[in-house]
Amino acid sequence: MSGRLHRGVALTGSVAGAAVVALDGTVLTVVQPVLQRDLGAGFAQVQWASTGYLIAVASLLVLAGRLGDRHGHEKLFAVGILGFGAASAGIAVAPGIGWIVGLRVVQGVFGALLQPATLGMLRASFPPDRLAVPIALRTSAIGLAAAAGPLAGGVLATHFGWRAVFVLNVVPATVLGVLALAVRPPAAPAGPSPAAVPGGTAAAGHGGPGSAVPVFRARRARSGPAPVRRRSGFRLPARTGAPESGARPAGAPAPGRLDPGGALLLAVALVCCVHTLVAVPRDGVTWATAAGSALTVLAGAAFVRQERRASHPLVPPAVIGSRPVAAALAVLVCASASMLGALFVAMYVLQDVLGQDPLSGSLTALPGAAAMILAAPLAPVLLRRQGARRTGVAASLALAAGVALLSGLGPATPWWLGGTGFVLLGAGFGTVMVAATAVAVREAPPEHAGVAGGLQQTAMNIGPTAGIAAATAVTAASPGVAAGTGRALLLLAFLAALGALPALRLPASRTPERTPVPSPDTPPGPAPARPAPPPGA
Repeated sequence: MSGRLHRGVALTGSVAGAAVVALDGTVLTVVQPVLQRDLGAGFAQVQWASTGYLIAVASLLVLAGRLGDRHGHEKLFAVGILGFGAASAGIAVAPGIGWIVGLRVVQGVFGALLQPATLGMLRASFPPDRLAVPIALRTSAIGLAAAAGPLAGGVLATHFGWRAVFVLNVVPATVLGVLALAVRPPAAPAGPSPAAVPGGTAAAGHGGPGSAVPVFRARRARSGPAPVRRRSGFRLPARTGAPESGARPAGAPAPGRLDPGGALLLAVALVCCVHTLVAVPRDGVTWATAAGSALTVLAGAAFVRQERRASHPLVPPAVIGSRPVAAALAVLVCASASMLGALFVAMYVLQDVLGQDPLSGSLTALPGAAAMILAAPLAPVLLRRQGARRTGVAASLALAAGVALLSGLGPATPWWLGGTGFVLLGAGFGTVMVAATAVAVREAPPEHAGVAGGLQQTAMNIGPTAGIAAATAVTAASPGVAAGTGRALLLLAFLAALGALPALRLPASRTPERTPVPSPDTPPGPAPARPAPPPGA
């Protein structure tokens, strides 16, 4: 398969796969009350249909990304999307709530295989400086699915019943899975290794000697063994201009063994974390939630210790020790917690305080979804002109301003003020999501793109859960609904503004300088003349 066709298939799979997952999550929230009445289930049982899925996804995302790095992102994507669609079809014919909860957990497992692969395929198919546009398209598709999900779910549930909602994803999931199985990554170009090309270094599996694909200018190679630098307690080999021998073709699996101990400890930490965040708003602070918090801290500390000692860690040092990647993940946690928490609270304000029905509330918040869809494609332009640092800081502050405006929602609030709040909310989140995701995926080595994608997806799962838990706790502790929701939204606005601090650690540079790789048949040109020394030197 040609490189251009492969990139097109990877982009289609990434965008459509992310939209399928987003659509599934939003339509479920609409049909939960109907499902509960039809099956005679309790509220807690129906909640476990969402909680079980979330726990399964969050606990396996990083491991799934590592598997994609080893065995190929297209294969993991195909298995994930086909399994996701099959589980969705099973839910559509499930006889009881127990089956639905179990199948939702299974669907979460396949969703975990699918989601990091959507980013891994992009990183393996596009040069780093061209990643922002595919990620922006992916973000717009997620926003469009999130906006269309409640409407599609309401129409299907009203005319065909709640089971029709789960059939919605079966056909596109099957088509995407078959398409991914038919994809073969382009073979590595023949010729000498990139190290043999004077002044050139192959870019992340894109092209090679003699190809027309531009690559990044390498720094001067150092002689002798590469020095070692330390970040966050992890040993990182210093980058040099000489690439490693035996560079892998695009999308080829990465070598190395798995780290089962690290995978288990991380899964335990994330399961305890998610379960605690979900339980605190419902049950308050109890011995069970306290024990869950303690287990989260203990398992997390054990995971860090295991990763420092493992010869093949689950999260490689080149990823976990990268300051830009860590900053991008922190920005995503803050932004997603603020945005999803604000939407959760705003829906209560619109319905319980202003007396709107669910459809009217969704239409009131629609400018936010439209702003997110439109802002995401504009984010690559800002990244090229202003760099990730300025873009991330400005978008975080815009998000904070939007949430702060929504804290004043009430019967006397002008319509334009609430609309402005939702627009800033959607535009800020759409921009910061593209900027931070592009940094997280671009700054990670291409052979660890799946792990970077798994970490990004984990941040996008933990953030909203934490934001909703914090907002619910503040609202419950307040004397009235109006006062509680206002305080909760101000807290979430502060959290969004707090995300501007890690955004200051994002790369400040704009689009990296590129230089074409010289053909091996082209004789090297004359060495550039050195500038004349200043007088008196």
